[in-house]
Amino acid sequence: MTDFLYQYPPLYPGILLKRYKRFFADIELATGEFITAHCPNTGPMTGVCAPGSAVYVSHSDSPTRKLPYTLEMIEVHDNGPTWVGVNTSLPNRVINLALTQKVIPKLDDYTTVRYEVPYGTDRKSRIDFLLTGESVKPTYIEVKNTTWVQGDLALFPDTVTTRGQKHLRELMALLPDATAVMLYFINRGDCPYFAPGERADAVYGQLFRAAIAAGVNVLPCRFEISPLGIRYLGLASLKLE
Repeated sequence: MTDFLYQYPPLYPGILLKRYKRFFADIELATGEFITAHCPNTGPMTGVCAPGSAVYVSHSDSPTRKLPYTLEMIEVHDNGPTWVGVNTSLPNRVINLALTQKVIPKLDDYTTVRYEVPYGTDRKSRIDFLLTGESVKPTYIEVKNTTWVQGDLALFPDTVTTRGQKHLRELMALLPDATAVMLYFINRGDCPYFAPGERADAVYGQLFRAAIAAGVNVLPCRFEISPLGIRYLGLASLKLE
């Protein structure tokens, strides 16, 4: 038995040569083979994708894939050797498992978990998760992946994000009829603290503070990444200057 929320398929070690055009990563595998892997991450991955870093990739046998390998994690050394998850298709899958197992504090009174639910006045937005129960308000949860750090402080965002700003505004608009939660998936285990990345996006920082003042719940969830799987470590402490 393990306490992994998510277990990776077999992974293959290598060295990152370069990441380019966002979705491509040239890698030398431990076998000596040179490959181009799919990098499932649209962000700048600030401080994470340095050439020469150790990486792990997964492999797919699907005949429809142009790139059979996927970049899953990169080793960094900000606070000692640490694996950072870079596959942004995983956080929502892991959070779904965490919600199903009810391991996240402050979210334990629901009976139903739904995902990608339309909401808002125009019903054009989709919330990542909607929790409902007989004796509680509906809980709307937006999930944000974060890998940027300064020391032991995890930060989001690492670039200007108009989409992220929109999500904060939409969460505030749900109050007071519902519970609104911004959940940050800290995709590395070396950061016990979290703060908004105001140096990268000052508007986001202002909206983040306004959201907290309005009653939006902020849950910075820490995860330990390893080549075997992903463990939940608990909540990071929020730091606001």
